[in-house]
Amino acid sequence: MSTKFFTNSDQNTLLRKFEGVFENNKDIKIFDALVGFFRASGYFSIRPYLENVPKIRILVGINVDKIISKYQAKGLLFQSDSQQTINEFLNDTKADIQASEYSDKVENGILKFLEDVITKKIEIKAHPTRNLHAKIYIFKPDNFNEHKSGHVITGSSNLTDAGLGTTEQSNYEFNVLLNDFDDVKFASDEFEILWNEGIPILPVDIENVQKNTFLKADPTPFELYIKFLIEYFGKSVDFDPNSITDLPEGFMRLSYQIDAISQGYDLLSKHNGFFLADVVGLGKTVVATLIAKKFFYSNGFPSHLSTILIVTPPAIKQNWKDTCEVFGLKTVEIVTNGSLHKITNPEKYDLIIVDEAHKFRNDTAESYDQLQRLCKTPTKRFLKNGRRAEKKVVLVSATPLNNRPGDIRNQVFLFQDGKDSTLDIANLQSYFSKKIEAYKHAMRIDDIPIAQKQVAVIYEDIRKMIIEPLTVRRTRTDLMEHELYKKDLDSQGIVFPQIEPPKKILYELDDTLDTLYDYTMRTLSDEKEGLKYFRYRAIEFLVPDLKLKYKNADMLSTQLAKMMKILLVKRIDSSFYAFKKSLHRFLDATEIMVNMFESKKIYIAPNLKVNQLISEGREDELIQLIAEAQGTDPTIQICTPDDFESEFYIGLKRDYEILKKLVEDWDKVDDSNDPKLNEFIKQLNGSILDKSTNPSGKLVIFSESKETIDHVSKNLRKQGFEKLLSVSAENRDQVKNVITENFDANYKLENQKNDFNIIFTTEVLAEGVNLHRSNVIVNYDTPWNSTKLMQRIGRINRIGTTASKIFIYNFYPTTKVDSDIELKKKAIMKLQAFHSALGEDSQIYSSDEEVDTFGLFDKSFEEERDERLVYLMELRKFKEESPEYFRKIKNLPLRSRVGRKSDSLDKETICFIKNNRRDVFYQIRKDSSYDEISFIETAKTFKTNSDENSVGLHDEHHKQVAMAVKDFNEKLQKESAEQQAVDVSQSPAEKGALAFLDAFLKFDFISEDEAMKIKAAKRSLKLGRFQKLQRDINKLKKSTKNAGLTPTALMDALISIIDKYPMNIVEDEDINPVVTIKQFEEIKPEIIISESFVK
Repeated sequence: MSTKFFTNSDQNTLLRKFEGVFENNKDIKIFDALVGFFRASGYFSIRPYLENVPKIRILVGINVDKIISKYQAKGLLFQSDSQQTINEFLNDTKADIQASEYSDKVENGILKFLEDVITKKIEIKAHPTRNLHAKIYIFKPDNFNEHKSGHVITGSSNLTDAGLGTTEQSNYEFNVLLNDFDDVKFASDEFEILWNEGIPILPVDIENVQKNTFLKADPTPFELYIKFLIEYFGKSVDFDPNSITDLPEGFMRLSYQIDAISQGYDLLSKHNGFFLADVVGLGKTVVATLIAKKFFYSNGFPSHLSTILIVTPPAIKQNWKDTCEVFGLKTVEIVTNGSLHKITNPEKYDLIIVDEAHKFRNDTAESYDQLQRLCKTPTKRFLKNGRRAEKKVVLVSATPLNNRPGDIRNQVFLFQDGKDSTLDIANLQSYFSKKIEAYKHAMRIDDIPIAQKQVAVIYEDIRKMIIEPLTVRRTRTDLMEHELYKKDLDSQGIVFPQIEPPKKILYELDDTLDTLYDYTMRTLSDEKEGLKYFRYRAIEFLVPDLKLKYKNADMLSTQLAKMMKILLVKRIDSSFYAFKKSLHRFLDATEIMVNMFESKKIYIAPNLKVNQLISEGREDELIQLIAEAQGTDPTIQICTPDDFESEFYIGLKRDYEILKKLVEDWDKVDDSNDPKLNEFIKQLNGSILDKSTNPSGKLVIFSESKETIDHVSKNLRKQGFEKLLSVSAENRDQVKNVITENFDANYKLENQKNDFNIIFTTEVLAEGVNLHRSNVIVNYDTPWNSTKLMQRIGRINRIGTTASKIFIYNFYPTTKVDSDIELKKKAIMKLQAFHSALGEDSQIYSSDEEVDTFGLFDKSFEEERDERLVYLMELRKFKEESPEYFRKIKNLPLRSRVGRKSDSLDKETICFIKNNRRDVFYQIRKDSSYDEISFIETAKTFKTNSDENSVGLHDEHHKQVAMAVKDFNEKLQKESAEQQAVDVSQSPAEKGALAFLDAFLKFDFISEDEAMKIKAAKRSLKLGRFQKLQRDINKLKKSTKNAGLTPTALMDALISIIDKYPMNIVEDEDINPVVTIKQFEEIKPEIIISESFVK
């Protein structure tokens, strides 16, 4: 069968038809093309066949609808505009050139097209008033007549690569080839009419296009270096110190804070949330408040009035109230961490600020679940696409990382979905699972230096991939290193004191006490000869039938016993007085259990707050609570000795005897002869209060134990230290104003007092309070937690201090308290993890601790400052000194490139590629190997002086850039494939929860509304949207085995779980693919710039 129609199947493409027509009709004199879309690269494909054609005309349609809509939006009547028609075509041509395949072949073809227009080999016109949907290609021979009819092709194919069929993924086209004279003449006559209506595109117009594309940009190496910085830093280049105009009286306009506001707001827009993690004392509360204010006026104001919610620890709630009032932040509500359950209208809030966000690092805590559901509930504000806007979240904390990769993960999941993040790593759940396993492995290594190195490697990657793109952070070192910041600080009289290496205070134990101390430590921690803590392991030794009632009985018992062991060791580190108090309570608690055994009535109550009651020494209250709750709590059991394995009572009795002897020995120790206290008093009378160390005479002392504070304070007053204020949770609110008046350097000078010079406090003053009239901190006991250490020092290292130096004193016994249960190892590991991930500019454990000090964005462990800031400040300085030159370079087209001489690189190319998710820098070598390199490495290579001349691009340049683009594309495709096949990475728990939900969808009685909710829950599980949802569903699944619930009761129970979570319930929404895949157009790579090097 013969037909005049053809598609582009089986290589029967439009280009092949062109080839056939030209090859068999050597006398074609005129080639006319009428197309809706024209691409220079498409012209390149047919150019060889046009070499001997004398007359070539191309008439192109423009997007008239778009132009008309612009006119109508302004209330104007559209009339054809010649210049606008030309501009529309030229802009399309320029965009086509900029987006064309990056190859020398295509570029040569485009250049040939431009040359043909300039030399008038071809004529081009654009039609000003009609959308030309027709595609017509007319081939007219010399002496065109009814006997030499020529040919016409019409159909769907535009003069583009896709229309011609020259690409692997060409369009499906449907065309017809006609050679009847009447058909050709009719097409030719219609073309002439339209051609005469068209607007000519002149050679000079095309020359201007050429000049404004990368083909003719020809930048110098210096110009391309500056262009590289401009493209990388984006809006961060702009700095307007006057952009914040409404600061209240008494608040300074600080350039680094203005930068933080701008950067933070950009991160909110890009990722829906970020960490505001400037180091302690740099004014994060002020920055967060100003971001909130900017958000209020940018988030649909005035038609929409945003409501801001601030979540804060109780201790600093008043501070937030005062700050919001001073800054005029009106539509704000403040709630404490423990009151999230009281929020009944989560849709009300547009922005959530979480202060001391590291407190929400545990995803199994109820408060975390409440906050995550709150953060992921859409707002009341509707977007143009009809969807409700998502909340924005600011996590404020100088210490967002405590000791586990899971800490960062859980906080990120407050505003990101686990398997569909806006970061380069889409599946954060999988990423963090690997890091958590690696961290656990490192923690099991006995060799501390090796363990430290492994932890540092883990957190370096987390810092690079997760923290850096989500964090605004500056250290004091950063601020003092960069001229713009330092000049600003100096002009306003702001001093950043130097933090001296921590000083050790060693207190010596006499022989008797030293022997008792060593014996005590062995007794507390020796696995064979020491205490076994049976008092807190009762459910572990229940007989099997009764033990089944308690989930994870062995693990819980082990954890509780370990907690008690650590508590006692920490108490002996705090003070012998506090240790003796805790030891007596432990003996009493053990004796109670022994007595219960002897009375043959033993209470088991795992659901009561046993940990808290034990740690607070409230054993009597615990027994009372057991008695009160046994009628309503099914986990409470009243047992007999026969309900326990025989070794339990034996072990309990052994512990009791050991404790009794230990208490007897410690009761012989005279509290008035306390070596630690004696050494402290000696140091107070020496260096600690010496004017050379402590010019203000103010001192801050921290201890975790209130009993230690009471004991030491009492004895200090006896020694004449009368101006001493003791603070704990019991009296903090009552002495709040006293603290401010006596220790806050930012308090009005005329209102400052000196009624107290020494403040001795528990952790209640470790956050949210200014104590910086002092420049000396004494850690009477080590908190064994890097977060607490950071927070303590931040009380005195704050903006407003006048001290030139900060001093930190730590106590150490001469014996090795840290070798028994590896507490020192844990503290160093936590601190190393924090330093490696976020950086800090001081040592806070001991002067010989190997902790790296570096800014957040440094790329190597040796560097102490934020190297990216160096380049940002260089760019800002260039802009300020050469504004016109800066603008010229900024306007250079993307894809600009340059060839350079190099001493070390030969036939290599460095290419900057990006999309809306990530910036990537490739180094491609002449052997075709390549690596991704860092911004810093790229900037160091690109950096040059303004007098360097360029050289020609080497012959491998295009090939090497194409390799980088291909690798980037392949990674995008792999990521998309992994997201679509996310079932492969599902954990057993996730699979179980999904299967359980699928079973509900098969119920005959299920309603449409219930089905939609269950499908939404499945989608949330697959996206990793809520941490607790999966656990709740599996808990319900497990309970069905024993509860004997009816299907309808089960459905009610499931829906009640789902209703707790803010699901995106959409009717008939396809939940496959599992993860939302961003349109390729939104994430495809764009070549920014490239440089090639030859020796």
